[in-house]
Amino acid sequence: MPRLPVRGRRAAQPTERTAEETRAHVAGAASAAAAEVAAPSAVEPDLTAAAFFDVDNTMMMGASLFWFARGLAARKYLSSRDIARFAWQQAKFRIAGNESADDMHTIRENALAFVAGREVSEIAQAGEEIYDELMADRIWSGTRVLAQQHLDAGQRVWLVTATPVELASIIAHRLGLTGALGTVSEIVDGRYTGRLVGELMHGPAKAEAVRALAEREGLDLSRCTAYSDSANDLPMLSLTGTAVAVNPDTELRAVARARGWAIRDYRTGRKAAKIGVPTVAAAALSGGLVGGALALRRRNKLSWWAAEPVTPVEEPRPAWQALQAPKTLFRRRSSW
Repeated sequence: MPRLPVRGRRAAQPTERTAEETRAHVAGAASAAAAEVAAPSAVEPDLTAAAFFDVDNTMMMGASLFWFARGLAARKYLSSRDIARFAWQQAKFRIAGNESADDMHTIRENALAFVAGREVSEIAQAGEEIYDELMADRIWSGTRVLAQQHLDAGQRVWLVTATPVELASIIAHRLGLTGALGTVSEIVDGRYTGRLVGELMHGPAKAEAVRALAEREGLDLSRCTAYSDSANDLPMLSLTGTAVAVNPDTELRAVARARGWAIRDYRTGRKAAKIGVPTVAAAALSGGLVGGALALRRRNKLSWWAAEPVTPVEEPRPAWQALQAPKTLFRRRSSW
């Protein structure tokens, strides 16, 4: 199956795909097809440039899919055993940089099993309520400002996330963004089967989704910008002309510095303490292993007690073009 061409770049030569690459391609194409496109904004539209934002720890504190599952558990959609198993699978998925084939198969097969048999409209309504209850207050204001700067420049803005596309679209609409690229679930007769279309929207699948959307919408990827906190998103970050590391993990911070990418870190020492260490204890009681695991991953993969949080000296510049600057000044704190 040939790769989709990318405007402004040399088309990749057809190569034989592995099974994983094929699933990523199918997932990307399905996600792009499911993405809604908003009407042009009031400002003069810039139709060939756009921005793509990861969600978990980039646009929102913590894992959106975990908060969604927690909200469903409160509504008796899930048992405590279900959410604990789900949280463990998601934690392994987020932390591991080299997942085994067996692990990925298990994660892929069980990622959305908790909605199997439910009506799409029912889950969508629950998603609206869960956003208000558990997600709205966890949006990073700094990242939200970055997205708004693109909108103010006439550019379209999409979220790109492993979260189900229905939930991702709710988040995007609540934030006033263009739309979302998310994990696409199989639906039969208006109900979820619990199976995925292709692959989770993760790693290479995100890049495939962005490529497919760019082809469909006539975007010039060299004029686009991608934002993420995780080295898992390097395929997407490397695809666009500008990449920005937001609240980056250790590996992504190193890559960003080496490549001259802008870095934006909105985690102060106080916030890091609030959403990091205490979250581990809370997770043990509530099944929130994802939140604790993500905090551990940020602290250099289990060496969190030795890491020093980084506080930015200045907020992002008013104009989105300032993100092209190759260097960002930071001040390290000498103590927790």
